[in-house]
Amino acid sequence: MSLGLLTILLCLGGAIVTGILAVTFWRDPVAGMASATHRHEQLPKVMTDRYFAFTFLALAAAWHGDPCVIAVLFVAFAFMGFADGVIYARAGHPHIKHTAAGVAAALVAAVAAWTALSNGAA
Repeated sequence: MSLGLLTILLCLGGAIVTGILAVTFWRDPVAGMASATHRHEQLPKVMTDRYFAFTFLALAAAWHGDPCVIAVLFVAFAFMGFADGVIYARAGHPHIKHTAAGVAAALVAAVAAWTALSNGAA
């Protein structure tokens, strides 16, 4: 087995585990919290880690300079912004910051995709 194939298989394994956690949280948030061993009182610190990780990913994508990578990353960011906006709006809470983040990320993704298509990269 080549290192390239091993890398892809490990990536897919990570995606499967993460996907299982996502479905668990979606179906039963209490079970999701238990499965991920998250604790409510630690969530602000966890979110700090997440935002630092998102910042790193965006900087790494910019450094890599591939518009396809940037487009895919910012589609994921847009999904998170819009999904959080919907969650807060449905609960009757202010959502504009999350929704605006989704719009901004979608704009970045669209420009990156347009760049890739214009350059024949996609």
